[in-house]
Amino acid sequence: MTLPRLDGDALHRRLEKLATIGGIDGGGVCRLALSDEDKAGRDQCVAWMRELGLAVSVDPIGNIMGIRKGRRDLPPVTTGSHLDTVRTGGRYDGALGVMAGLEVVAALNRLELDTEWPIAVGAFTNEEGARFAPDMMGSAVQQGQLDLQSCLGTRDASGVSVGEELRRIGYAGEAPWFRASGFLELHIEQGPVLEAEGVTLGAVTGVQGISWTELTLRGVSNHAGTTPIALRHDAGLAAAEIAVGARRIADEIGGGQVATVGSLSLYPNLVNVIAQRAVMTVDLRNIDEALLQQAEARLGLLVDEVAARQGIKAEARGLARFAPVAFDAGVVGMVADLAVEAGASVRRMASGAGHDAQMFAPNCPTGMIFVPSVGGISHNIAEFTAERDIETGADILLRAMLRMAQSGGFP
Repeated sequence: MTLPRLDGDALHRRLEKLATIGGIDGGGVCRLALSDEDKAGRDQCVAWMRELGLAVSVDPIGNIMGIRKGRRDLPPVTTGSHLDTVRTGGRYDGALGVMAGLEVVAALNRLELDTEWPIAVGAFTNEEGARFAPDMMGSAVQQGQLDLQSCLGTRDASGVSVGEELRRIGYAGEAPWFRASGFLELHIEQGPVLEAEGVTLGAVTGVQGISWTELTLRGVSNHAGTTPIALRHDAGLAAAEIAVGARRIADEIGGGQVATVGSLSLYPNLVNVIAQRAVMTVDLRNIDEALLQQAEARLGLLVDEVAARQGIKAEARGLARFAPVAFDAGVVGMVADLAVEAGASVRRMASGAGHDAQMFAPNCPTGMIFVPSVGGISHNIAEFTAERDIETGADILLRAMLRMAQSGGFP
């Protein structure tokens, strides 16, 4: 059988249209989860799904699923990603996986090609975690890894809950929880490796474990000029020591360990006042669970040591914790083999970022396809992936989905 080709021009048009929803200066996108912009993006996605003849459903956490019937009434072979973005996001992160899924369906429809297994395309709620913590919320609830009621009660910085916003935008659904025969997600790499090595595709072997901690450090506000150094209880200094110490922990553990202090706020935040309070986050990641646990333990000891020495109080609150995930070896091999058959170079690699695919991995054979990010840039309005790379990745997705939907799973 001659394999169908995905319509690259149609895929780019979908990406361009979606990027106008929540578009910001410089060509970027802001569609925070469950915002008005996210609702508009969801509405457009649902309209496209219905145009393609998909049966659309929405579950209680707001995930959108569009299903193309197969000859057999079995759990679908599934692809998809997310529509929400960070505040200053690009047009490819998440959106590519959903739009490519729609074009997979469009290609099969054009040829009037039936598959044995149904095919589904998903758009999952709050993957970014930029407004509501934790990230990958929708897929994690759907796949049984997070509690629905706890997530519905999660509030953003203004005190609005996930449940309230789902009802407001009309995406508090009632569909039963979804299960898949297999899951494959197309995504931009969001890193520099593929471009640096001149490789076209990544066959993703797994996803790093993620540990997010929020630290609240409480000292004493006092005059910056009259308070001797030895008598200070400076929350800002403690935060700085912890930030430097977190990087040192990553350097010493090695093995791909990373540590990031991405958010830091000082109170009262005045030039001539010693900080009374600091609130900061520490993001630890590693593909090795034992090393990630070691980093977490060392961070805890560091916080205790700094707090004691600086005479401050420290409180830690876990924001998210996901263990490392290894993807199915058959999935990884299939993606690599299809890339070679198509004449594309391929690299087996782990993902440094979290993705919806990792939530499916405990329940069905799962994998991911990466395409290069120019300059390794993502979560940035300058995010860019070349059209030819997008088309190559989408074609491999199409071939893989067709193979799975005819055989009912991965090799």
